[in-house]
Amino acid sequence: MQRAITGFHWDDSGDPVAELACGHGQHVRHQPPMMSRPWVLTEEGRASRLGVPLECVRCDRFERPDGLVAYQRTAEFTEATVPAGLRRDHTTKPGVWAEIRVLEGRLRYRVESLGREFALDPATPGVVLPEVAHHVEPDGPVRFYVEFSRRG
Repeated sequence: MQRAITGFHWDDSGDPVAELACGHGQHVRHQPPMMSRPWVLTEEGRASRLGVPLECVRCDRFERPDGLVAYQRTAEFTEATVPAGLRRDHTTKPGVWAEIRVLEGRLRYRVESLGREFALDPATPGVVLPEVAHHVEPDGPVRFYVEFSRRG
């Protein structure tokens, strides 16, 4: 999944890491001939890449970044009280992650733009990526809530 570069930092080994809009970091080393990224070597080169999309493999795997802090939680919903907005495609705001927590039963979590569908239950929460359209559908009786997180 493509995510915009928002900044850079250096890891403990002195290698450059691109900070992505999703909150993940990704190494952007210049190691010719395997990786040719001479732009990482200068401040001007790195600045020229701000806003440029980079593939985020951690988002592809639906992995939450480190350092997220929960800041809001919905009420608990059942199959009878799921808001219509959750049943149709919707997104979170930039930088906002969510986790769908099923307390009882099963819930279908669909991310059609990525061709993914998950069966959620109490042992399997759903990770909601920032700005990626998704929706849920009850799979019989269910009780769940959604918790929102962002960088602390």
